[in-house]
This record gives sequence, structure tokens and C-alpha cells, in this order.
Amino acid sequence: MSLQATTSQTVGPYFKIGLQWLNRDNMVGEGVSGERVSIQGRVIDGDGAPIPDAVVEIWQANAHGKYAHPEDTQDKPLEPGFKGYGRVPTTAQGVFRFATIKPGPVPGPKGKEQAPHLVLSVFMRGVLRRLVTRMYFPNDPRNANDPILNLVEPARRSTLIAKKAAGGPGALEWNVVLQGPDETVFFDLGL
Repeated sequence: MSLQATTSQTVGPYFKIGLQWLNRDNMVGEGVSGERVSIQGRVIDGDGAPIPDAVVEIWQANAHGKYAHPEDTQDKPLEPGFKGYGRVPTTAQGVFRFATIKPGPVPGPKGKEQAPHLVLSVFMRGVLRRLVTRMYFPNDPRNANDPILNLVEPARRSTLIAKKAAGGPGALEWNVVLQGPDETVFFDLGL
């Protein structure tokens, strides 16, 4: 029996070899409604060192709160120029950036409305299963009643809320910290 990892057991340089065609750092097409935002951040380890070969995947609803997915049966409009999906690799300094819109609220558990948020997955070497987290928008009053955000210990909620950044209206900063006292909250999806 071999204990050597195979390609099905580890995340490696395969993102750069065969998956670059999936990269999308601008999720907003022509004629898409909603508040434009640009999000920049870093993926860093517990010591603050950058992760140079991570991939951040973004899933979100449109400005009306509807996902571009057949399982979203809400009677809300779809917009052809918005797919609700993005994928960005980190730079050598661990930096990622993408442009999108602030999504509308979507239904959550027991039909309770969720605050506008992005669902993000982080893939990287040494991580056998993707890390799943969320990013909420700063100063949105709906954050206080979000059923998922309220599952998180109050002292740790700030790891899920972006901060306004220099760079004009709609510029946000949100970092992914993999370990340590400022570790980003990750969700176990039971997959």
C-alpha cells in the first residue's frame, strides 16, 4: 500500500494547468442592475504570510435576490449579463480582487430573509476539502437579523464582514485568514 498522495487526494498546481479558463474576476455584464462593488483582499496564514496559489470562488444572487440556478424558483427577475459566479487566483502576495454587485436578500432557513452576502470557497494546496465562508457587507442593517450570521459567536462575526476601503465608492476589503486568533469563520457543509 502506498501512502503517497495522488491527484485525487490533494489540491496542487492543477488550477494553473487546466482550470484557468474558469477564472472570472468581473461578474458584471452589460445592463446588469445593482450597486457595483469591487472587493480586494488577501489569503494569509496564521502568521500573516501570503498564500500565493489559492483560488477564491464566489457564488451569489443578483441584485433582486435571485440565483442564476434552476433550483431557485423565486418569482424574481434573472439578468442575462449576470451569472452569479466568479473565480480568482491569488497573486504571489496572496492578493485576490474581483468586481461584482451587491446582491439582494435571499430566503434562508424557515423562509427568514438573509442579509446580502457572497458565498465563497477557498481552494489551495494542502487543503483536501474546500473551505466555505461568507462575506457580508459593512453597515447593512439586515446583518443584525441574518439567521446564518447569528449562528456565529458575536466576537467572530467581524471576520465575515467586509470593510470599506480606499478606492472610491463601492471599494471593499475582506481578507481570508486561515489560522490564529483572527481566523475567518468557515462553515462545515457536511460534504
